[in-house]
Amino acid sequence: MSDQTAPSRTAAWWSQSKSRSQATAAAAIVLTAVLVGISAYVWVSPTGAPLRKAVDQATAVINPIAAQNAELKRNLDRATETIASQKGKLTALQKASLAAQAAAAKQLATAQQKASAAEGQLASVQAQLSAAQAKSASGSASAAGSHTSTGSGSKGGGSGSGSSAAPITAPSRAALVNPDKRYFGMYTEQAPFNWATFDATSAKVGVAPNMVGYFSGWDENFRANAVTRAWQQGRMPLLTWESRPIGDANNVVDSPAYSLPKIIGGDFDAYLHQYAKDIVATGLPLAIRLDHEMNGNWYPWSESDGNGGTINGNNAGDYVKMWRHVHDIFQQEGANDLVIWDWSPNIVNKLSPSLRSDTYLRSLYPGDEYVDWVGVSGYLRPPYSANQAFTFDYTYKTTLDMLRAITDKPILLSEVGASEIGGHKAAWVTSFFEALGEPENSDVIGFSWFNLAITSYVQGERATNDWRIDSRSDSLSAFIAGLTRPEDDFELTPAP
Repeated sequence: MSDQTAPSRTAAWWSQSKSRSQATAAAAIVLTAVLVGISAYVWVSPTGAPLRKAVDQATAVINPIAAQNAELKRNLDRATETIASQKGKLTALQKASLAAQAAAAKQLATAQQKASAAEGQLASVQAQLSAAQAKSASGSASAAGSHTSTGSGSKGGGSGSGSSAAPITAPSRAALVNPDKRYFGMYTEQAPFNWATFDATSAKVGVAPNMVGYFSGWDENFRANAVTRAWQQGRMPLLTWESRPIGDANNVVDSPAYSLPKIIGGDFDAYLHQYAKDIVATGLPLAIRLDHEMNGNWYPWSESDGNGGTINGNNAGDYVKMWRHVHDIFQQEGANDLVIWDWSPNIVNKLSPSLRSDTYLRSLYPGDEYVDWVGVSGYLRPPYSANQAFTFDYTYKTTLDMLRAITDKPILLSEVGASEIGGHKAAWVTSFFEALGEPENSDVIGFSWFNLAITSYVQGERATNDWRIDSRSDSLSAFIAGLTRPEDDFELTPAP
């Protein structure tokens, strides 16, 4: 057999000839088609539903798990960011808290040191006063020119008791007009008719005030017991006498029955004559602050509203006429031998421009022959100005300069106080007393502090101003330290 015709021993059986290869390929194609057809039949036929359901269930399980995992990862990322942020804030707050605690501790230590120093100074002053009083007790009761009364009022709470028939004495009017020592006065809710708050505050200060302020309206008769009870305590009575009913609110400016023209015209003459007679019958001196703060526009005895209009039917010049009319009636009855007339405008700082001028203030002054003291009303109170300094000079200097240009009468700061709002009170109190020690203020013979907390509306906003001396411990400490300064020359009688 030749090599060309012999078959290959390595070739596959199906490829040994062309016909076999073609047959094999055709068979493979047929087999594949059959398998595909069977699969398609199984999938689309009703009997294939379980298979499809299984596949769908598997897919339904896989997709939610993947979605949940993605959502959980997002939540975890957000939580991680939040924790990091809050850790940062906590760290900052802890640092701020530590700094605030350190600052507060330092302020408290400083306040305690000042309080201790003030208490020590006060104790020394009290010891000196006790020794001085022991030496002069026998002579003071029989001072020359003193006034005497047998008033029936009893002594106030916290000050002991005494016979109602015992004579009540007071210094002479001349000695009171120009005192040797400065006045320290207070207004409280009920003094001099009840001394409870007055005495409680005095005890905290450690010094007994030698002046007591109170208010009365023209619908009230003269209250002799106010004067007798004040002098039983050795205190100068300072009556703020308002020509309106005592029950009228401070925002009521229209009171036609009490207009200045009606007073000048004689509508109240009978009342004024009797009032003066009752003062004479009591026989004890007092200061009368008649229709105070007349340069403002909030009382029915003011002349101008500050905008070109008038108030309560009053005319320019009526205030001076009214004052002189009242003074003249008292002169006729002999009451001016006992009365110290205190003309008391308001500080001008925040008045409208027309009310703030020195010319307007001068037009309201009755004249030296009708006035004994020049009083001033002035508070540290909000709202504060952008350029405001929390000092005596910012509060009073402009007004005092105007008053000194009008007259050289003694000056009494007749109604003063400081609000706790803003946190400036203690510093202002310190400045207040330091200024009283300056030579230019030697004509200031004292002050009377408005020792109450009052809620009112200022520029449409409701606020409570706590004017009390003991509103806070640092304010009280500043007050004690200032009042007991030797250079301020107050009459420092130890509180009972």
